Amino acid sequence: MAEKNTVTVRLRGRIDSANASATEAEIFARLAGVGECAVILDAAELQYISSAGLRVILRVKKAYRDLRITNVSPEVYEIFEMTGFTEMMTVEKAYRVVSVEGCEVIGEGFNGKVYRIDRDNVVKTYKNADALAEIQHEREVARLALILGVPTAISYDVVRVGESYGSVFELLNARSFSKILAKEPERFDWCVSEYVKMLKKIHSIAVPAGKLPPIKNKVVASVKRMKDLLPGPLGEKLLKLTEAIPESDRMIHGDFHTKNIVLAGDEVLVIDMDTLSVGRPVFDFMNMYSAYVGYYEYDPDGVIGFQGYDIGVSKRFWHGVLARYLNTKDEDKITGVENKIRVLSYAKMIDWSVRHFGGDEKRAAERAIWLENLIRLTDKVDSLDFEVSECGEAPDELEIEAATENLDKVLGYVGAHLEEAGCPMKTRMQFDLAVEEIFVNIASYAYAPNTGKATVKVDVSDDPKTVRVTFTDRGVPYDPLKRDDPDVTLPASERKIGGLGIYLTKKVMDEVRYEYKNGQNVLVIGKRIERSRE
Repeated sequence: MAEKNTVTVRLRGRIDSANASATEAEIFARLAGVGECAVILDAAELQYISSAGLRVILRVKKAYRDLRITNVSPEVYEIFEMTGFTEMMTVEKAYRVVSVEGCEVIGEGFNGKVYRIDRDNVVKTYKNADALAEIQHEREVARLALILGVPTAISYDVVRVGESYGSVFELLNARSFSKILAKEPERFDWCVSEYVKMLKKIHSIAVPAGKLPPIKNKVVASVKRMKDLLPGPLGEKLLKLTEAIPESDRMIHGDFHTKNIVLAGDEVLVIDMDTLSVGRPVFDFMNMYSAYVGYYEYDPDGVIGFQGYDIGVSKRFWHGVLARYLNTKDEDKITGVENKIRVLSYAKMIDWSVRHFGGDEKRAAERAIWLENLIRLTDKVDSLDFEVSECGEAPDELEIEAATENLDKVLGYVGAHLEEAGCPMKTRMQFDLAVEEIFVNIASYAYAPNTGKATVKVDVSDDPKTVRVTFTDRGVPYDPLKRDDPDVTLPASERKIGGLGIYLTKKVMDEVRYEYKNGQNVLVIGKRIERSRE
């Protein structure tokens, strides 16, 4: 079928009752004899349009169903929006032009780069020249991620950057983890810890059905394209192992590397959200291995150009992240999981290289290394999925200084057990609320004005499945359950200070009990756990 012609008609000045008829005649004269076509009304020079002018647009729309209005000023766009025209047809705003020449690159993903354009703002540019659909998609999934609990930035403007488009975000003084690792090596362990904390947060989020695509479908398609490069039955084995990875409703970032994790002030944020999907954690690790190690096995210096640090730092970071995520120091267990990750990573990299670079000699030499490793590893592994509990478990109990600065460690310890127990996100958040209230109370009052230890222990029982967290301290005897519940119906001016935290704890937990035993305060909270549908 032949492509439909496109005719552009420019609208100028004001279109109102005085000149609407003449404008309509000019438009149809321009379209006369063209036949069926797509019509673009370029409104770059349109200053105002009245109801008479809108009726002209309606008549053009009836005659030419494929109608688009472009380069509309904010003032005129508001008129189109108020009158519902933006719902009836495509109306595109005029975009201000932004230059990124000389700007610092603070992030980079598969589809574009993020530049700092001034102290407060960054712009993400897209490689695709016709990126408006991509921008809209990313804005939608970023809003979804934010609603579901992922700290990220939301674009507040769309601009022209060269021949393509960009999304503008407010990111005050943001620095990527790549910059921090390159410039502040003493913060290496902090970066590993915060990176894994964010990754686990993302992987804990259950996404409502249909909101994000399953990443497994893309990976299976990739394996199908390249499997015949493997000898004998290994190609079919690789495909079966990939297809056997369980489905999941948990969030996957898809491009989770240190250029896409930024520190804005004192808040860690995730950027570059266009690759969000759902699936098992192995799919995120597949892309992470590529970003830190895989792509640089042929040319180790290549990582400096992309991440900004050398291959030694990159490999050490990768290993540290994997070990911390798995919660184990057992190198055999780490290697066993890494082998599964590498299989998927090599398969995807090979497919990507063949499709994008064909017979390029350097790329062929690179693929030969990946293929050799893929053949060896595919022969060794018997599955490509993994559970954190296979490798390491949270300690049986945590003894820690009762100080508010240790709250994150307590939440992390409890959270690891909740994850192993398969707790849904809502239940984890309820435990977070209760654990914070209780531990902060112990830290603030149990030993005041001195300090002391607190012990936190998590137990999981079955029939019905229940999680209990026990807090023990040797501070001043105190039963918080004897305190009267606050009257939550009173206005703020009439309420007494305090008591709300333990009140909320009793509301969100199924069980809260206290006893003073053997010179210790013992407080237990518990909740029945609905089995995960993952």
